[in-house]
Amino acid sequence: MTLARPAASHVFHRHLRNLPETAVGGDGPWLIDAAGRRYLDASGGAAVSALGHNDAHVIGAIKAQLDRLPFAHTGFFTSQPAEDLARRLSGLAPPGLDHVYLVSGGSEAVESALKLARQYFLEIGQPARRRIIARRQSYHGNTLGALAAGGNLWRRAPFEPLLMEVSHVSPCYAYRGMAPDEDEAAYVARLADELDQTIRDLGPESVAAFIAEPVVGATAGAVPAVAGYLKAMRQVCDRHGVLLILDEVMCGMGRTGPLFACAHDDVVPDLLTVAKALGAGYQPLGATLVHRRIHDAIEGGSGFFQHGHTYMGHPTACAAGGAVLDRLLDDGLLARVPGMGRTLRRILDHHFADHPQVGDIRGRGLFLGLELVADRKTKQPFDPALGIAAKVKKTALANGLICYPMSGTIDGQRGDHILLAPPFIMTDSDLEEIGQRLHTTLASVLP
Repeated sequence: MTLARPAASHVFHRHLRNLPETAVGGDGPWLIDAAGRRYLDASGGAAVSALGHNDAHVIGAIKAQLDRLPFAHTGFFTSQPAEDLARRLSGLAPPGLDHVYLVSGGSEAVESALKLARQYFLEIGQPARRRIIARRQSYHGNTLGALAAGGNLWRRAPFEPLLMEVSHVSPCYAYRGMAPDEDEAAYVARLADELDQTIRDLGPESVAAFIAEPVVGATAGAVPAVAGYLKAMRQVCDRHGVLLILDEVMCGMGRTGPLFACAHDDVVPDLLTVAKALGAGYQPLGATLVHRRIHDAIEGGSGFFQHGHTYMGHPTACAAGGAVLDRLLDDGLLARVPGMGRTLRRILDHHFADHPQVGDIRGRGLFLGLELVADRKTKQPFDPALGIAAKVKKTALANGLICYPMSGTIDGQRGDHILLAPPFIMTDSDLEEIGQRLHTTLASVLP
């Protein structure tokens, strides 16, 4: 491969011994490096690039906003793009989520939700409620609060002394968590009992919120909640006066089909976080959608959310978010996702349904995952020392394919999966190309 890396880099890269190629252009679902090599983006980066890489409408909206007003600090002004985006999102959101706190990404959205949960209970006179409950093998971001809520042991380990105390319960991970003699209803009941007992053990008067991803993304590879799970969690939270936070940073904004992933489960959270596909990579953008009772408690109490970021409500980013919604809703791209998802699933089934090292194919819409195993019958994972996920990523790139492999699927150390989250603009032939290139890649990597 012709290298397209800079001769010397002063960027502090993610991996300091393996510098990345230099991207110089985009063409729909393709990225192009400095050597002219093209890569089919089957993961949207990290489920970000829902519209591909050169959407004229979004780029035009950004340019127009730059001509009007690039930035105004929200300590002094609001802006029309922020007002318009918040109005549209609240009008599209599950009922009661009437207010939108606009930030620059997913970690900021989750941090905001955690702080809002805490401040809400201060405002209503329940200051003892400070504890957060989350799930093992979830990922909620890399800032300290979000990392503490996340349940990936490998990501947490170096920073454990800095993290706030969070209790973690079992994930809803049917492939590995549901017993052979359980049906989904019994599995849900067991998980609901676990959450209920955890709240009781901590003391209901001390618990502020339970946070979960409707479809787990990076850490476990597109693991959807089984039928009835989120409703059962909602009922447990309501029983104890605990807020429900749903993290849709990766799985929301149309990625699983509907604009909000919780629509699959007909559940309304108290706080809902979105990012990634909201800005679609054209601008850094995230949001925390807030139920009116939380907003009204703060408005009627202190009147001030004791939090903030310099670039929150950024006019240019919000203009991009509004243009993304135009494309999703007005131009019909959102409506394409379910059918495209079914097509991609059929392609994956064709290539991998009987593959001896593919244990599970799962997900919703254009948010799909493959769990790789050493033994399909026993579900035995590969030895972590083999570095399967890293090899898949490297080999896929050599084959002109961008996918999102991760290790630590089971417990932060064992297990490997591949996450696919392609742009909503893909054609059937693009989807076929994903299947073929992934097939070629796995044939090279797996024993």
